[in-house]
Amino acid sequence: MATGKKRKAKSRAWLDRQNRDPYVQKARKSGYRARAAYKLEEIDQKFRLIKPGQTVIDLGAAPGSWSQYAVRKMGDKGQLIMLDLLPFDEIEGAQLIQGDFTEPETLSKINSLTEGRLFDLVLSDMAPNITGIALQDQARYERLLESVLTFCETALRPGGVLLTKFFEGESAQVIRSTKKARINQFKTIKPDASRTHSKELYLLALNRK
Repeated sequence: MATGKKRKAKSRAWLDRQNRDPYVQKARKSGYRARAAYKLEEIDQKFRLIKPGQTVIDLGAAPGSWSQYAVRKMGDKGQLIMLDLLPFDEIEGAQLIQGDFTEPETLSKINSLTEGRLFDLVLSDMAPNITGIALQDQARYERLLESVLTFCETALRPGGVLLTKFFEGESAQVIRSTKKARINQFKTIKPDASRTHSKELYLLALNRK
């Protein structure tokens, strides 16, 4: 019974935080599916990542707020593919693939949609399911980041850009090894829209070798 009360109290506290969150309120008014859209908006406004005419993929796109922002920015010029393991509603102006981007079948679907073109921009706001066990979670963070970077080796054009979530501390070794081998320039970013208690950061990898 006590455990049930604790769960209810946590649920109420989470709902209270959501209702007070100014980015949640803005997202509701603007029609975005999640407050995460404002993280991408802030980074894009600073670095001008998204441009009409680009070929873009949003990995782990559900529920779709990053894709919503990107479509609004690109208009009807260019191509945006949104991909996720989970089913979620389509967004007008984007092409949806449900699948695992590390699997050959999914990669074949991507290649078919792009007709073999490489991406100008790869976006990823993915986070792994965590267990609360530090070593296991660290390994999951690193594997996910490594899988995104590996995808970019064959899917991102030379000179292209990657924006991906990572977590402070857990992924440093992956980033260091990748910087030497694959990417010319890295920036780490903590958007204002990220919650202050969150360890999340965003890695902006510029000019793939």
